[in-house]
Amino acid sequence: MDLYDDLDQRIKWAMDGGRNNPKSAQLLEGKLFVRDRLSLFFDGGLDMEDGLLAGAEKKVPADAVVTGIGSVGGRKVAVIANDISVKAGTWGYQTLLKITRMQELALNLKIPLVYFVDSAGARIDEQKQSYLGRTAWGNIFHNLVQLSGVVPQLCVLFGPSPAGAAYIPGLCDTVIMVDKKATAYVGSPRMARMAIGEDISEEDLGGARMHCTLSGLGDILVKTDEEAIAVAKTYLGYFPASFEQKPSVVEAVANGASVDLTKVIPPDQNVPFDIKALIQGLADDGSFLESKELFAKEMTTAFIRLGGRGVGVIANNSKFKGGVLFNDSCDKAARFIWLCNAFNIPLLFLQDISGYMIGSSVEKAGIIRHGAKLLSAVCEATVPRIAVMVRKAYGGGYLAMSGAPTKPDAMLALPTAKPALVGPEAAINALYFNQIAELPPAERAAFINEKRQEYAKDINVYSAAADPFAAEAVVHPNELRDELIRRFAIYSMKSSQTIRRRNAVHPV
Repeated sequence: MDLYDDLDQRIKWAMDGGRNNPKSAQLLEGKLFVRDRLSLFFDGGLDMEDGLLAGAEKKVPADAVVTGIGSVGGRKVAVIANDISVKAGTWGYQTLLKITRMQELALNLKIPLVYFVDSAGARIDEQKQSYLGRTAWGNIFHNLVQLSGVVPQLCVLFGPSPAGAAYIPGLCDTVIMVDKKATAYVGSPRMARMAIGEDISEEDLGGARMHCTLSGLGDILVKTDEEAIAVAKTYLGYFPASFEQKPSVVEAVANGASVDLTKVIPPDQNVPFDIKALIQGLADDGSFLESKELFAKEMTTAFIRLGGRGVGVIANNSKFKGGVLFNDSCDKAARFIWLCNAFNIPLLFLQDISGYMIGSSVEKAGIIRHGAKLLSAVCEATVPRIAVMVRKAYGGGYLAMSGAPTKPDAMLALPTAKPALVGPEAAINALYFNQIAELPPAERAAFINEKRQEYAKDINVYSAAADPFAAEAVVHPNELRDELIRRFAIYSMKSSQTIRRRNAVHPV
């Protein structure tokens, strides 16, 4: 055989993976072949690929992983993509070398790194050379941590990611999961039955929907491979190539909805509403990308554009649990703030907060620790940061949502804002508890209502803006979008100042 014909055949064999293997048909059912995924993801396919012929001596095409660099939206992006059609996408020694090489290259080039995960984990038959030494599977996780906050790391979970491999989604910035296909767990259902006697399905143990609603591992739930790839491309558009750059400001797209935001925000503080309607009323058309939509719904976190500028939004959602801060909502917001701050994405806080949840159950679960985590993330942020009092702005919750004492670049308020240490209900109960108890039962309701109304009159956004200068401006809701666009353009000119130290000791 001609030398060049031999090369062509070897390349074709490696690129075909296991897609023509009848045994792989079940593994690929309902999925795109790995190279078809990459064709959809990159503008014109891979510009370069490393290690295509790895694994050839073991008759394992590309050693079950594709690593390379291409362009997404005109920018270079590195990819590590498991090929589940080859040995179920498992990791061998050459797989380890390919993965860590691409991680190191992404770090050196300062470009985003995307993991297309679809793997049954490590190969037990190669553990001797891959598990214990200094060049071992654990290097992958070491590199993930070194890359964290340096370049964006996105995990698109198309299929399984069991045992140690589960820490790829666990350590990435954001995880997109395909419903009814993606799974992640430390121990399989079979292992759970053997070890602890628990009989549970794979979907209930580590399915995509469970992780996006309960555990919080998943950030964005999608229905198909194609949707996952489209969302991944949109997501990367909000980020710079590395922490050393700022995100691109794209051509502004008007908000064409023409929604009267005064009709969106109920003036009655006790009437819940979906804060997403306000966010979408402020954002450029088609720019709303929510993170952790199904997890801790009382807190909304999303990427939007304002006049073409990418912004991360953190907002209390009174439609769910009154928008009160719980352990999970604190964690959700803190993580999102750290992500945006790492990559120079400005932050917008929309406050409608009565405070932290109280009671023995949340105290035992560590509400103080989790609340401190959120407060820590807010006070650490050095990117342009604007907070808006939408309605309630009470107590410690106000501080955790970037209240004025945490030094945002601006504190704005809407006429519906109600800033106070505590709301009328709690205040009257505290101030007049003994007096109420002494009244005849028939007179108590009228007395309480009267005192609440008196107290509420003193909760005045205009006095808050005037006397302690707690707000830079009180803005009409329909003018808020333009106000934010102008202010973010100005604040983007500032240089970030950080305190010199090894690292902060964060609440956990």
